[in-house]
Amino acid sequence: MLQRLLVEKIENRILLGVTMFLGIMVLVGWVAINEPGRMQAFEEQYLGRSVERGAALFANNCTTCHGPDGRGLTGVAPALNNPVLFGYDYLADIRSESERLQTAQTEFDALTTEFAAQDVTEERKTEIQTRLDAITAEYGENPTDAITAQLAELETQRTAFTAQIQSAIEKGFDPETLYDRLAYLGWGGTLEAFIHTTLISGRPVSESYWPNPMAAWSQTAGGPLRDDQIQDITNYILNFDREWTLEDLLAVNQFAVRPGQANTATIENPIGTDVAAILTQLETVTGDANNGQTLYNGALGCSGCHSTTVAPPTDETWLTVTQGDRLSDPALAGYTPEQYLVQSIVAPQAYTVPGFAQAMPQNFGERLDIQMLADILAYLESYDQP
Repeated sequence: MLQRLLVEKIENRILLGVTMFLGIMVLVGWVAINEPGRMQAFEEQYLGRSVERGAALFANNCTTCHGPDGRGLTGVAPALNNPVLFGYDYLADIRSESERLQTAQTEFDALTTEFAAQDVTEERKTEIQTRLDAITAEYGENPTDAITAQLAELETQRTAFTAQIQSAIEKGFDPETLYDRLAYLGWGGTLEAFIHTTLISGRPVSESYWPNPMAAWSQTAGGPLRDDQIQDITNYILNFDREWTLEDLLAVNQFAVRPGQANTATIENPIGTDVAAILTQLETVTGDANNGQTLYNGALGCSGCHSTTVAPPTDETWLTVTQGDRLSDPALAGYTPEQYLVQSIVAPQAYTVPGFAQAMPQNFGERLDIQMLADILAYLESYDQP
């Protein structure tokens, strides 16, 4: 049997060996050629799984302040799903063209002045004239008028854009100076490093311009998350990056503020904390439960606590007050359900439900107008409806 497997002639053995060697080389070459693509596919799959895990971690830990969609909560914390965080400049083309035109005008004025000087040599005059001819060829016989007209057109475009984004400006966006968050913070590293280090150590000083400071989330800094979980959240936030549109800008609920400056995002007619006056105003409006649900789960982030053990469950809030024993507490003697709920929202320090910590934000009187409050109450009341 062994003899049958052997190649008797030496020539055939050599031919077989060469053939096998070439086959192995072809196989190795094929693997080498395809290895980068295989590794890229592997990395993309790994990153995709990391982003999925980060999405779940973000939903469980970050939405209370940054909103369920990452677009921030008014007066609470800035958006992360935000073109400003990724340094997208909506005025980049206008800005670049304006700078080019101004440079051309400066050069034209300087060359014209130099050409008229008495001490300029003929050789230098020839050089200047050549450059002036090039500028004239680009802008016409009167470059100054042409450049001025083009700058005016760019300014018109800038003004039109500013009018389109007025709602974003009212929320803290500045298209001229604060369009790149890392730049105005003076951050010299990458965006990934900025997000990652902020998650690890938090930002305690942010309590000077937000209601609550950015907490440290890493276990190494006393937080609850492992290093791999920190990286997953980082990858999820980085995954927000895309071809940013005007709609993306207008969808942001809260823009970042410069450290050391107070948050200036305000409601035009805030309800304040006078419960009796608020109850009187409520008689003049009708609440929209659907909009109340959007506010509750989105912009105001109420569900971040009321869907956990931090605060009473959302679906029990109205029923506990109207059909339960909440108002039987002597501290609430004489309260109507509406009065109790309004006080709980605008002056939460007045009464804390037994068994729960005082975790309710105390600035809703500044963050809500009367229609928003009516909508939230209508949403809570809807749990008592068929």
